[in-house]
Amino acid sequence: MTKPAYSRVILKLSGDSFKGDREFGIDADTLQYISAEIKNIVDMGVEVGVVVGGGNIWRGADHEKRGMDRSTADFAGMLATIMNALALQDALESADITVRTQSAISMPSVAEPYIRRRAIRHLEKGRVVILAGGAGVPFMTTDTPAALRALEIGADVLIMAKNGIDGLYDSDPLKNKSAKKYDRLTHHEALSQRLQALDSTALSLCMDNSMPIVVFDIFKSGNLKSILSGKHIGTLITDGKAGS
Repeated sequence: MTKPAYSRVILKLSGDSFKGDREFGIDADTLQYISAEIKNIVDMGVEVGVVVGGGNIWRGADHEKRGMDRSTADFAGMLATIMNALALQDALESADITVRTQSAISMPSVAEPYIRRRAIRHLEKGRVVILAGGAGVPFMTTDTPAALRALEIGADVLIMAKNGIDGLYDSDPLKNKSAKKYDRLTHHEALSQRLQALDSTALSLCMDNSMPIVVFDIFKSGNLKSILSGKHIGTLITDGKAGS
């Protein structure tokens, strides 16, 4: 078996990744597809942590615009991530993958509390760890806890899965057919250009700690496995140092 390019990763799945062609909610076929993609890299021997979003069920920022208290709206969004985590847990277990779900907010009936050393131990034992509940605090998107967890568990890379978009562009490719795709960027370039596809707080965390990021389209079959095989897929964000 070829040694994977990265031995331990954090995969960030947006809430939109779960809904398929639906307007909202969780699509069973899409969930099965994502589970198969994750199984492909688990079978390579990669240690996988998955951070899930909740935008397919609830977006705190949208409800704040309607007059809801932002902290309350964001905590509701954290509950949505736990729903997605449990759905993904079930799908992965159906694919014979051993899974542990951990939550940043206390929900002992359905998930372990997030404990860094326990999460690392699960990974070392070959279990997929689903990390839900965001960071457990409001006023941030789930991109930021994805970056935070990647740093905490000593991941080699943060892999940001996008829904139908194959990397980072200088404008929205769904609205602008002339949008330019970036194959490679430094963290500083991505920050300075204020690219909307990534949270600036997450980018800053990764920049300060030299954490590489890959942004790719998860719905092109085999992309995830190709990244872990060392192929250049999507957009790579690094600190720009030699060998990065």
